[in-house]
Amino acid sequence: MGISSYGAEKRCPGILEPRRARLAIQLRTSLPRRLLKKRPTSRRLTAHAGLHSSTDKASVVQRLLAAFGATGIRHALLPPDMTGIAAAVLRASQTRQARDGHWPFLEFLDMPLRQSVEDTRLAARRMVERGVALIAVLGGDGTHKAVAAEVGDVPLLALSTGTNNAFPELREATGAGLAGGLCASNRVPPEIGLRRNKRLLVREPRRGLCEWALVDVAVSPQPFIGARAISRAEDLAEVFVSFAEPHAIGLSALCGLWSPVSREEPHGAWMRLHPDARESLLVPLAPGLLVGCGVSAAGYLQPGVAHAPSLSSGTLALDGEREIEFSATDRPSITLDPSDPFSVDVPATLAYAARHRLLAGQRTPMTP
Repeated sequence: MGISSYGAEKRCPGILEPRRARLAIQLRTSLPRRLLKKRPTSRRLTAHAGLHSSTDKASVVQRLLAAFGATGIRHALLPPDMTGIAAAVLRASQTRQARDGHWPFLEFLDMPLRQSVEDTRLAARRMVERGVALIAVLGGDGTHKAVAAEVGDVPLLALSTGTNNAFPELREATGAGLAGGLCASNRVPPEIGLRRNKRLLVREPRRGLCEWALVDVAVSPQPFIGARAISRAEDLAEVFVSFAEPHAIGLSALCGLWSPVSREEPHGAWMRLHPDARESLLVPLAPGLLVGCGVSAAGYLQPGVAHAPSLSSGTLALDGEREIEFSATDRPSITLDPSDPFSVDVPATLAYAARHRLLAGQRTPMTP
């Protein structure tokens, strides 16, 4: 099993035999650029986005390892990192608690660190090459997107520890680790424990551009990328989402509070915004940041149908970060694609485990 964590900014088929399944944990392998420059992200400046320290993340990994050990996983791969997470986990693995809990044997990947997202992508590729049954990812949407781009059909155990967290769900690591261990050891059928995710493809044929987003693509009238995060209603003209949950925070909340779409439904949604629209919607665009947006039109996205932005020029934000500038000579399109990587459906997995008593056992009676 592979665990991957890229910090605050990172196979269904072929699952190995129980007690031999290899897991991977993806950690943020380098210091984020904002920490190297000693500047907070714009989300933390304009809102009240939280911060998960390296100590917090090391604790999450330790809880995962305890759950993996309890479900019979015997081997886990971790990447190196420059924030002290791997070192803290290694120290914890040598304690009596870890030995009594039968933590998996830890192996650290031998790989160079370049202090960029390429470290996360390289770690994910190395884990896939080693034949891991599952990769646990600690991070936000950016981290999960970086890992998902490299893993093919190797399922992800998505854990939210980032700033922008629409794709990874907020769950306690112990229960999530139990679900991941049960799936990786093939004790829960893949058709029950794993979920195929949707994504949004962004193409521009003239420039040979093909990018994608896990959750949302926003169209902004701003002509330049500038500060990547979008936190103002006037910076939004349109948003496309692969799914939209009413309790979400971020751009997907626009559709989530208007026309919700679950992760399991085959379609997505879109919304067009205008400051003079007759109807408005109060939306949490970031933690602690509530913005009123004028809604001029909305509808559903069907898989495989390309949609052109309503603006002739501007920028496209993928998963909340402006990344692509386009002009009147460009022809970008956004298409819903149902073939994003698998992820562990934690509630469904644990419900199956409960029905089939997968975690039940017999206790040895005490001798009087």
